[in-house]
Amino acid sequence: MEKVLTRNIGPEQTPTDLKAYEANGGYQGLRKALSDLSPKDCQAVISDSNLRGRGGAGFPTGMKWSFVPMGDSCTPGHKYLVCNADEMEPGAFKDRLLMECDPHQLIEGMILAAYTIGADLSYIFIRGEYVVAIERLRGALAECYASGLLGENILGSGFSLEMNVHPSAGRYICGEETALINALEGKRAIPRAKPPFPQVSGLWGRPTIVNNVETLCNIPHIIDRGADWYKTLGLGEDAGTKMFGVSGRVNNPGCWELPMGTPIRDLLEVHAGGMQEGLQLRGFLPGGGSTDFLLPEHLDLAMDYNVIGKAGSRMGTGTLIILDDQTCPVGMVLNLIRFFAHESCGFCTPCREGLPWTRQVLQDIEDGRGQLEDLETLAYQVKYIGAMGNTHCALAPGAMEPLQSALKYFRDDFDRHISGGCCPYESHKAHQHQQIGTGA
Repeated sequence: MEKVLTRNIGPEQTPTDLKAYEANGGYQGLRKALSDLSPKDCQAVISDSNLRGRGGAGFPTGMKWSFVPMGDSCTPGHKYLVCNADEMEPGAFKDRLLMECDPHQLIEGMILAAYTIGADLSYIFIRGEYVVAIERLRGALAECYASGLLGENILGSGFSLEMNVHPSAGRYICGEETALINALEGKRAIPRAKPPFPQVSGLWGRPTIVNNVETLCNIPHIIDRGADWYKTLGLGEDAGTKMFGVSGRVNNPGCWELPMGTPIRDLLEVHAGGMQEGLQLRGFLPGGGSTDFLLPEHLDLAMDYNVIGKAGSRMGTGTLIILDDQTCPVGMVLNLIRFFAHESCGFCTPCREGLPWTRQVLQDIEDGRGQLEDLETLAYQVKYIGAMGNTHCALAPGAMEPLQSALKYFRDDFDRHISGGCCPYESHKAHQHQQIGTGA
């Protein structure tokens, strides 16, 4: 398979400087666009490529850009491009790899995106814990300014762009683009009502595009090599390659660039090395912590947006979280709900009050205090908190996805917790802790 996003990432995972990046074809897409393509041409190429957003929603990138007012339809003033690098989805770590190891790829993608939509100011909104990525991005930006790739009159084209790294205070809700915009403005990170959409009225009321790191890293290659080439990289309906990850009790957890449409079985058994000795696969979350469980019977499905959607889940970030047969599914879901309850922005009642309530019910079941009626309560919460439109944004519905699928696929585990008055996996947990303590 042809490496695209990771072509500059070797086993040592050392960062690529400007000289090395350009030696391997870096900034050719930018030079091509500034010399031969108009912004409208670039937008058409991205639309034709069928690039879909890699942050989780999978919305067509070219279509998103097309909503930005251009020419006479836009009032005078700034336009903004924002990179969402606030990677806080449980189980996701793909964007960190791209930023730490090849920062210029992201920067080139952002310059091209800004050129296409007519933006003159751009921000990399990055989670503060990504200290190494922040340092390397700032170093790469300094190289770009010194080489005329950023600032006034880039490469003599007449196009100018300023770019800044903005470390986030760190909240999951900032993955929602309007909450991110509020945070960037110095406000509380609460999602805005839409419309108006950010493409028309975003950062400081001006047209704004927010794209994920991985999405933007695809742009230089598409502009340089064309939409038709990009579409040949996928194995199915979706185009291009994708950064896929696997975490959990497998032999080789990690992150790999593979064609869109790669079978889940290949991810688990070939790249992640299969389950650790003595463990069996019970299920997995295919796209991070806010997706529905799938089962071993789904292993031969292709990892693309529509296929996973038809199976009852979402591809999301494309980072699998594995559930083995010696890990408690109730405890796993409790851990996720605990995270989402903590990360609620508190704006709407179903999320602010409903998620802590769900957390407490699950905690009672896990601790052996559960009652049969608790399962009815959880089903009620899934129905009302999990329904899109009942909450201000998608955080609470996303939090309900692992719970609703766990109640569907692992109901016997909930029943055993309640009937037995304890977690049936406790003896195994104690054995695990003993092994860790003795260094076994």
